[in-house]
Amino acid sequence: MQKTFATFSRMDAGESLAILATRAAISESSGLFIRQIAGPNQWQENSREKVREISPVENLMREHSILDSILLIYQEIIAQLKTGKEFPPSLLSQGCSIIRRFIEDYHEKLEEDYLFPCFEKADKFVDLVRGLRMQHRLGRHLTDNILNMATQTSLNDPENRKKLLESLQLFIQMYRSHKANEETVLFPAVRSIVSPQTFDELGDTFETKERDLFGENGFENVVVRIAKLEKSLDIYDLS
Repeated sequence: MQKTFATFSRMDAGESLAILATRAAISESSGLFIRQIAGPNQWQENSREKVREISPVENLMREHSILDSILLIYQEIIAQLKTGKEFPPSLLSQGCSIIRRFIEDYHEKLEEDYLFPCFEKADKFVDLVRGLRMQHRLGRHLTDNILNMATQTSLNDPENRKKLLESLQLFIQMYRSHKANEETVLFPAVRSIVSPQTFDELGDTFETKERDLFGENGFENVVVRIAKLEKSLDIYDLS
């Protein structure tokens, strides 16, 4: 039987994640950059609310754009694998390295250490959060597989090319579902489960973590690295 994300989704979270995937909330929040749902009146009335250049929710959404870009790169590599076209394995390993360092070791750690506990404490979307944590673990496993096969020796082996293709397809399939659940259910609900003070503290923490790990222009530098990969694969200019 062909492996699909459904094979993985049954491992820990059971059918709960699949059920939540049909959530009614998706009809109210569409697109990659959704508007935050209005919270309690205290958010409009609290004059002490800190004006932030980028809110914690916006910060997480912005980081998802990095993931989106790598998924497009993976999709192009899949197309080249299917047609037998040769490409430098370093392009794949560089894309994988961005996933590992920026998405898995930074973005997902923010979610696991700071965001998900807010929902667990509030007893909101607990099954969904459990499923998202499980997907993080599976994503890291798939990244390990892809990194191990991102060598010329591995690409020269037809069986390894087949395994690489499968890992890339599973990664894309899983993270498209993952992003949809976060962007249409979890992120819009953050304001409704935390106090204004906690919301601000989340923003400060996210900004500090990014600066400590990647420097003042860390996000922008990652965008530049991705643009170089896109140019190398001839997918930078879509006009």
